[in-house]
Amino acid sequence: MDKKFYTYIILTVDNTLYCGYTDDPQSRFEKHKAGTAAKYTRAHKPLKMVYLKEFATKSEAMKEECRIKKLKRPQKEALIRAEGL
Repeated sequence: MDKKFYTYIILTVDNTLYCGYTDDPQSRFEKHKAGTAAKYTRAHKPLKMVYLKEFATKSEAMKEECRIKKLKRPQKEALIRAEGL
């Protein structure tokens, strides 16, 4: 069984976007909701996951996370509209 990795974007209750990577999107989102996944999502409560993309390697998922984090908000919104959940 090949392990998959994912890059994701979460919309928060205060309308900000948080990007990260994981090997288990559902579990990671639950940790964000519980306030145990990232300092940012402790202060900006997660509302829903709006983008999820699968990769074969951790390195690919991390590179995509880095690329997305460099985008401006309108570019992230366009990505979500084009490829989001």
